[in-house]
Amino acid sequence: MKIRIGDEILAEHIRVQIRLDFRGEPKNGRFFFGSKRKEDMAEAFREQQVALLRNFPLQGITIEDVDLSLDIYEVRETQGRKAADVAYAPVVLKLRLENMDDLLPLILRQEFRKIEFLSPDQVHLHRLDLERLLFRMSQAHQQALGELEQKFLR
Repeated sequence: MKIRIGDEILAEHIRVQIRLDFRGEPKNGRFFFGSKRKEDMAEAFREQQVALLRNFPLQGITIEDVDLSLDIYEVRETQGRKAADVAYAPVVLKLRLENMDDLLPLILRQEFRKIEFLSPDQVHLHRLDLERLLFRMSQAHQQALGELEQKFLR
């Protein structure tokens, strides 16, 4: 990745901050015991996913910081006539990237909510970088469509 600072063009990593909100629905137990609240489920799922992100490296991405301090919040969601309260547990990740296309696996997740570029102020994409980014987006889109086809053909 090349970055333009004044008249100079430097090769530098990109730093971003992304927010992922992990969903938690209440889990009913078998009898009177063992049921879990939606907040506890969201918290547990968030911790599980953050542990996966820390322990399984993504190519071209370095995790600089993980912020779990944001409060869990609830939203009332409706699907047709059904309405349910769902809890979300947010996490903020500060990442260092080698290429823009390395970010795609995180951005295309269902939990993705927000991205903020921390540095640099200006980014100059070479034609080949842009082509690679668009190609990887197309691949991810085709893979998601294939998964949906498999799901509905069962």
